Amino acid sequence: MSRFNGRRAEFEASGARINVAILGAGRIAHTMADTLSRMAGDSRYASWIHPYAVAARDADRARAFADQWNLDKSYGSYEELAEDPDVDLVYIATPHSLHAEQAILCMKAGKNVLVEKSFTANAAQAREALAVAKETGLLCTEAIWTRYMPSRSLINGIIDSGEIGEVRSASANLCYPVADKARMTDPACAGGALLDVGVYPLNFLDMAVGADHGRTLDRFDTSMTPWETGVDAQNSTTLYYDDGTMAVSSSSMLAASDRGGYVWGTEGYLVVRNINNPEGIDVYDGDHRLVRHVDVPAQLTGYEYEVADAAEALLDGKIECSAMPHADTIRIMELMDAIRDRWGLKFPFER
Repeated sequence: MSRFNGRRAEFEASGARINVAILGAGRIAHTMADTLSRMAGDSRYASWIHPYAVAARDADRARAFADQWNLDKSYGSYEELAEDPDVDLVYIATPHSLHAEQAILCMKAGKNVLVEKSFTANAAQAREALAVAKETGLLCTEAIWTRYMPSRSLINGIIDSGEIGEVRSASANLCYPVADKARMTDPACAGGALLDVGVYPLNFLDMAVGADHGRTLDRFDTSMTPWETGVDAQNSTTLYYDDGTMAVSSSSMLAASDRGGYVWGTEGYLVVRNINNPEGIDVYDGDHRLVRHVDVPAQLTGYEYEVADAAEALLDGKIECSAMPHADTIRIMELMDAIRDRWGLKFPFER
């Protein structure tokens, strides 16, 4: 897009704003609409981010959504949204199984995309979508919000400082009783705990223990309990890194958990309250004494960081965000593929 030739300062000075549209009108789409509405009223974002449109498969539902969140436009099909020349960035908020085809639809229509986690249903779909990003030169980035949050650098800063000594082990969990939601148990929607909630502990460990600190995954062990439809109801995966460090990732759609992230070192350990949206970090010494508590910055909803990063990247003409580059998305998708392969779990569209 020719109007994105300058960086943010020049763009803001021009009086233009990035028109953000939402594809899908479900629960998470409402969270994004709330975020965009708050950004439009915040001095840090109002001059360059604009909540613009929504698309659903039903025109009345889309119109009601747009009215609720004061959006400029609503569309009764995803194709209509993709064809709107004023849409700059599309947030894709549909089930995992639809992400690849919808991202490709939007990019081929000239739209940058921010794709909700998990990025796609499998690595093959991810590669297909990212190939279109390279072909079109448009931004395509995964919207896993914890990758973009300030808490990531706070956690890594504590670890890198040596305050807890040499990291040797870690654990992270995320469990919610959400099996009553149809998409969670439907194999055709790429359902199951892993892709919906399990992606968070895997990403937490990748940031706090793995790739962010130069470790390479060497091997893993994994197990799961199936739902009656065949998808995983709950699971556990032990990751073994090249230097001998171990980490355990657990997720479930049957139970509620403390959502904790734990990184254990030779001189102490840290505890992250809620890996899905970190609320604070507690640092302990080797005698289990609380050394200090670290607050995370106040936020609008937490989604604003991924929107702002995506907007900055497209203004800079990039096809990926530095907080979640394509290589990281592919690595996590390949890991989840390998985990499901170990379970013998394939979705209908993969057979």
